[in-house]
Amino acid sequence: MPYPGKLGLVQRVLPSYRAPFFDALAAACVGGLSLFAGLPRADESIAAAEPRVARRGLARNLHFGSPSSPFYFCYQRGLPEWLAGWDPDALIIEANFRYLSTPAAMRWMRARKRPVLGWGLGAPADRGPLAALRRRFLLQFDGLIAYSARGAEQYAACGFPVEKIFVAPNAVAPAPAQPLPIRPERFDRRPVVLFVGRLQPRKRLPALLAACAGLPEPLKPRLIIVGDGPQLDSLRALAAGLYPSAEFAGARHGAELAPYFSAADLFVLPGTGGLAVQEAMSYGLPVIVAQGDGTQDDLVRPANGWQVPPDDEPALASALREALSDVARLRLMGAESYRIVAEEINLEKMVGVFVRAVQKIEAGLVTGPGA
Repeated sequence: MPYPGKLGLVQRVLPSYRAPFFDALAAACVGGLSLFAGLPRADESIAAAEPRVARRGLARNLHFGSPSSPFYFCYQRGLPEWLAGWDPDALIIEANFRYLSTPAAMRWMRARKRPVLGWGLGAPADRGPLAALRRRFLLQFDGLIAYSARGAEQYAACGFPVEKIFVAPNAVAPAPAQPLPIRPERFDRRPVVLFVGRLQPRKRLPALLAACAGLPEPLKPRLIIVGDGPQLDSLRALAAGLYPSAEFAGARHGAELAPYFSAADLFVLPGTGGLAVQEAMSYGLPVIVAQGDGTQDDLVRPANGWQVPPDDEPALASALREALSDVARLRLMGAESYRIVAEEINLEKMVGVFVRAVQKIEAGLVTGPGA
């Protein structure tokens, strides 16, 4: 069921990969959706975008400290004016206590007896000086939407009512439109291992080159690295001595990626991030990813891939060896990847959770924080 009212959503910034989700959510709101977000700092390397369906209110972000610092804070100027102009029936805000304008938005909505839901990664156990502040902040919301089951558990551990926590697994793409690709029962000469992403240190591509180089000769794959970034030249130089057959395809986007996903046998993301993981799975690819903030937990399971500890090159090499040693099993895992993104984790499912969360909180809303 669509949301019958007007929905407001507050983000610090609007990254390009989120625009399709916000547009899909806007299409599910009869009264429309307005997104209030600012621009990223120049040093953040975040590609910004404009939504096509959702309305846009431009925040003026004031930054205090670096976004990578544990003591970073941000204040968004213009939020009260945007609220008064859009007058939302419900509001969703990033559940991040570092955004100093959020309490004023909560007060504005509460004065009108309208719900405020938080949306976030979760709340990892923290006994530092800001732990109590985070907990008090979270308990002010009427409901919480977590990116993952792990995030939901963390919110519950903070004392938030379990019945008011919703899990919307992080998705960046719709359910696949194409059928499950049929791959041969044997590798064509050599297995094809694919990486797609920005070439930067946190992607840990040197570990992938080293892991491929250490495989037995029959298992050494055709390694294709798709992307561009600050590490391109250094990675090419490293590959020349460590794994000379590695192919650097440069940046590819949209439909340009289809031939690479179709030709691959395995997708590997040795570092953090991972916007391409879901797209790889939509092409029936099993995946190897580094363990992260929990958003991969629901997407990558033993039935369709491997999660390896970050900065653990032996674990990455072991997963590669296991994956490439059994073609039949690899194909079954790829089919499971496809099923997961077709049936469980996609933009349509994510939008559905957001709409249901707002409707359920509205239906049971009682005046007062966390009610």
